[in-house]
Amino acid sequence: MNRTIISPSILSADFANLEKEVKAVKNAGAEWIHIDVMDGHFVPNITIGVPVVKSLRKVTDLILDTHLMIENPKEYIKPFAEAGSDILTFHYEACADSVSDIISRIKDAGKRSGISIKPKTDAREIIPFLDKVDLVLIMTVEPGFGGQEFMHDCAMKIPVIRENAPENLIIQVDGGINNITSKICTSLGADSLVAGSYIFGHKDYELAVKSLR
Repeated sequence: MNRTIISPSILSADFANLEKEVKAVKNAGAEWIHIDVMDGHFVPNITIGVPVVKSLRKVTDLILDTHLMIENPKEYIKPFAEAGSDILTFHYEACADSVSDIISRIKDAGKRSGISIKPKTDAREIIPFLDKVDLVLIMTVEPGFGGQEFMHDCAMKIPVIRENAPENLIIQVDGGINNITSKICTSLGADSLVAGSYIFGHKDYELAVKSLR
């Protein structure tokens, strides 16, 4: 993959002007929109749900990259798929005993599937599923809140995944991504970067997006 996919996380956007923010990052060169769904159980925070995805689908043609940080992802695949998500990424830790079933449900819904791991999860645990998913999301912070510092040791999971993955698997990294940590991730083999506070907190979104590549 020649061009790094930038997926701004709307967790850090101005929710009073969400449509405007999404259009602004598109104009700045972002290809995807990252939507962090948190339930207050799997992670210690509550964010947004199906209605926001449905609303965003009406105002953008960007890929809606939905990250389900929730306890029971299989119950929400259909609602988020019908709302307009293009990619549905679930956490391995939330459903280690039913990963294949969840991947199948996502595929049956006609969407691309992603699997994510927290910082303390060994990347080798998900190797058996790499040929079944479209994307692997490596968390380089503890999921739940934006603005955390990048955990360098977590980035070393990238080459482990890359060495064991099909050539077309997208490796995405989320957490503490900025103009410096982005280069660490892409040099190790990452294809896609999620950035929230770095982009939406920057005075020039286009400059921020360009600096990540």
